[in-house]
Amino acid sequence: MVDLLGYDFLQRALVAAAIVGLVAPMVGVFLVQRRLALIGDGIGHVALAGVAVGLLTNQAPVLTALVAAAAAAVVVELIRSRGRTGGDTALAIIFYGGIAAGVALISASPKGSPANLTSYLFGAITTVSTGDLTIFAVMGAGVAAVVALLWSALFAAAQDEEYARAAGLPVLALNLVLGVLVAVTVVVAMRVVGLLLISALMVVPNATGQVLGRSFAGAARWAVLIGVLSAVGGVLLSYQLDTPSGATIVLLAVAVYVVAALGAGVAAAVRRRGHGRGGDPVEPDHQHGPGCGHDLVLHEDHVDYVHSGHRHTELGALHPDTAPRGETGTPR
Repeated sequence: MVDLLGYDFLQRALVAAAIVGLVAPMVGVFLVQRRLALIGDGIGHVALAGVAVGLLTNQAPVLTALVAAAAAAVVVELIRSRGRTGGDTALAIIFYGGIAAGVALISASPKGSPANLTSYLFGAITTVSTGDLTIFAVMGAGVAAVVALLWSALFAAAQDEEYARAAGLPVLALNLVLGVLVAVTVVVAMRVVGLLLISALMVVPNATGQVLGRSFAGAARWAVLIGVLSAVGGVLLSYQLDTPSGATIVLLAVAVYVVAALGAGVAAAVRRRGHGRGGDPVEPDHQHGPGCGHDLVLHEDHVDYVHSGHRHTELGALHPDTAPRGETGTPR
């Protein structure tokens, strides 16, 4: 491992991966909350058209991609907010139009070789230069700073737009800011995981964070940690296994999600099993009452609740007729 870290190109690759692994989940957590998890794909395809314009006009592809992606994000949000067509329809139109324009323009460019197209679609992290890394670091720091500054407002707008408007928040402006943040993240990540896979790095770590975290902020912290570890670990694995870096990063993130989901399922099953045998309850603070989700049973002049094969009173105590020995009246 020490020998590997001695290579300059690998050092740059690891730093770029860490930046993307940090920023992508920070932005993606709000997309997941708004059920717009795949918007990164649509913006990524428009960014490809921006890359093509850069190659065709001898401009920096990163800058032209950023302009195209940001413009697409703003257009999608404006169309969605005015309700003229569904957000998914607008996203689909931009999705297909962007990739078609990108492929057509790249094929017309003197620099539009298949290798160039593949590097942007699937990533080419080992080709990241010092100049690229500087640009990525500045853009990533900007995204992180904006998210940290507007965290509460972005959360409120993503959680419930109507409530956020009633509270006086500029919801449209916040959504436009989020769209631009997505565009910047896509451009930062396109050389690391590729335009076709960037959405996965926004979504998968956040899906894992929801399994492990007990709150929105806790899930976001888990997502960022998993994003950084998956990105850095994926680069190292791809170098050792001679596999594409972008695909390896995403597969590692998916593997972490599968392990976390299976672990959470096994833990829940163990708790349920222990509860059924008179062990510790699954929800120690649970109080039974109307709408708690457990079956009602009329008993004399009151109502009991059936939970794990026992009858409980409304306050949660086991009913004497069904409590295991030694647990009568134990608070539930």
